Parts: sequence; structure tokens; C-alpha cells
Amino acid sequence: MTAIRLLLVDDDPLVRAGLSLMLGGAEDIEIVGEAADGADVGPLADRTRPDVVLMDIRMPGVDGLTATERLRARKDPPQVVLLTTFHADEQVLRALRAGAAGFVLKDTPPAEIVDAVRKVAAGDPVLSPTVTRRLMDHAAGTAADIRRAHARERLTALNDREREVAVAVGRGLSNAEIAGELYMSVATVKTHVSRVLAKLDLNNRVQIALLAYDAGLLEELDDLKGEGR
Repeated sequence: MTAIRLLLVDDDPLVRAGLSLMLGGAEDIEIVGEAADGADVGPLADRTRPDVVLMDIRMPGVDGLTATERLRARKDPPQVVLLTTFHADEQVLRALRAGAAGFVLKDTPPAEIVDAVRKVAAGDPVLSPTVTRRLMDHAAGTAADIRRAHARERLTALNDREREVAVAVGRGLSNAEIAGELYMSVATVKTHVSRVLAKLDLNNRVQIALLAYDAGLLEELDDLKGEGR
């Protein structure tokens, strides 16, 4: 088994030491570097080639948001998981739009942080449907109408089946759940998800969910359910 190459970024040396001790004990994870500031992430990533970057969202120099945007703008970037408290919803939302694979709370049990690194390395986001919806709720604001119009325009690139899959992803369904609901194989669902990502130039399922929400597709689905259709 090839070990997951992990880069740790946090301005608190005690937090880094704790994470290093916790994650370094996993046989399938190799910590290839540590940084105390987002400004060091790019050069360090060049040298160490991590698969996953576990990074604090708040740092006094270059914060995790800016560092995430810089990393995800690169060719073949590593996956990024943010460490945060839940008081930074808007910041987390910005990071997800930039391509972060998700976030874990700083008080998350150690085993769950290890599991989050493994999931992200495997291509799965680390946001539960409940947390995804809560974050999306914070996207509403003065630019909501503009955002909705733009999202709807982008979604015209999808065919009807791909649109259905995008909505299902937005609802937080797994590939197996989507397959059961839309009467298709899991392999076919994966193909549709890959096509949606390619057509919309997105990085991961979380971004599909955000776009579906911005377009109002989840609200429309809720309205239909409320009408008993």
C-alpha cells in the first residue's frame, strides 16, 4: 500500500505536534512536511509533493483560505482539508468554492481526523449532508440573485440525467444512494459525476452541491415534495 503523503500547516506548534503524533501513528499516512504559515505551503508542496494538505484556516500571516486558493490554482494540486471552528462558516464556504475537499473541526476526535485524511486522499469530500446544507445556508446574501442566474447558466451545459445526478449530489447522497434512486448502476453514477465535474470545470462533489444550491435546484425539489408530487 502506498502511504498517503500529508503536509501539516498550523501556526501553533503544539497543535502541529499533536497532529503529527496522531496522524504519524497511522501506517498508511506519511507526514512529509510541516509549515507554520500559508506563505510556506507552496514552496513546501513543491518539494514534498503531498497528496493531502491539512491546514488551519486562521493563521497570522497568509491564512488557510488564501493558501488554499493558491494551491488549487496549480496544475495537479493536492487535496486540502481545513482545520477550523464552526464560527467561520463564511470563510469555510469561500474555501470550498476555491476547491478545498472539506474541513474538520479542531475538536474532532483523533480517529475521525485520520479517517478524513483517508477519505480525501481517496477523492471523497469530508462534509456530511447536514453540515453541507448548513454551510450553504450561509451563501445567501445581497448577491444571491446574481449568483443564482450565473449558476443556472452554467448548468445548461448538463443534459437532463446529469442534472438529476447533480441535484442528488447536492442533497448529499452517496453514489450507491443515487444509483438506487435513479435506477442506474453505481458505475454509471460515477461516470455521470465525472462528466458533471468536467463540463462545469469543478474539482469535487462539494462544488457540485454548492452550484446546485446556488441555482435553486434544491429549493425547487423541496417545493415539489411539499406539494406532494
